[in-house]
Amino acid sequence: MVDAADPVPVDAWTAAMRRGDYAAAFAIGDAVIAARDPAERDDPSVDYYRRWVWDGRAFDGEDVLVRCYHGLGDTIQFARFLPLLSKRARSVTVEAPARLHDLLATIPGVDRLIAFDHAAPAKPFACDLEITELPQALRATPADAGAPYLRASPAALPAGTIGLCYSSGDWDHDRRVPPTLLAPLCDGARCLSLVAEPTELAVLNPAGCPFDIQATASLVAACALVVTVDTMIAHLAGALGRPTWLMLKAEPDWRWTPGARDTPWYPTMRLYAQPRAGDWASVVAAIARDLSDFQAPHRKAAHGLPH
Repeated sequence: MVDAADPVPVDAWTAAMRRGDYAAAFAIGDAVIAARDPAERDDPSVDYYRRWVWDGRAFDGEDVLVRCYHGLGDTIQFARFLPLLSKRARSVTVEAPARLHDLLATIPGVDRLIAFDHAAPAKPFACDLEITELPQALRATPADAGAPYLRASPAALPAGTIGLCYSSGDWDHDRRVPPTLLAPLCDGARCLSLVAEPTELAVLNPAGCPFDIQATASLVAACALVVTVDTMIAHLAGALGRPTWLMLKAEPDWRWTPGARDTPWYPTMRLYAQPRAGDWASVVAAIARDLSDFQAPHRKAAHGLPH
């Protein structure tokens, strides 16, 4: 992943990724790596999420440490490439937040998981890679490591339950949807909150979702559909292969193509981008219209009718 601070226009890399021109994106990445100052590698004076780790060194037959310096969603998205890395490296150790370990343990090819301690990161291995650098290092595309690739035991939920996530945390407040806008989605549908806070929405769990990723993954795995903003829940649902409708701001993150309805990252995901900045009402209205068609088979099944 190319950072905005790198010495080439990040817009060119984003455009190449969005149009699926991965060869062009990798060429830009090569130029970025060649232009970097080796002294700035894994620079402790820089916030973790802004650091680069891989300097282009060979990793075939080496003991590799994969550092997860970005957010939980980024780690989940790029974890798909770990089995590809394991086919080339001597061993693969993943340094990730401990709360992700149970999920990451379901991915083949990981020899060891160690907890990421911000105050005391692991010592370097023969080759270190940040997890978002894996596509560049492996020359791998979403098609080379498709979803689903995570597993979780489904929780006991009523058939047809729809999971709702309206909060994106503090990373980008523009990704949040006012929860009151989602109230119409709860009319005539069994809905579940996937946000770890109390809600006034008419959901099965008004106290909110547990602040526990494994428990959340079990809930997501049991949902017939997940409607979510661009946050960890979106990547979790996509990585588990659940039908996912993603609510996006008008100018979304690099990995989502404005105007597209699908994404190569998650084949079970449908995109709903704002037509204008801040216009969540139009997004929710479009979802409400599509939800009627989505629920029809579940209503028939509930009444024992043929599909």
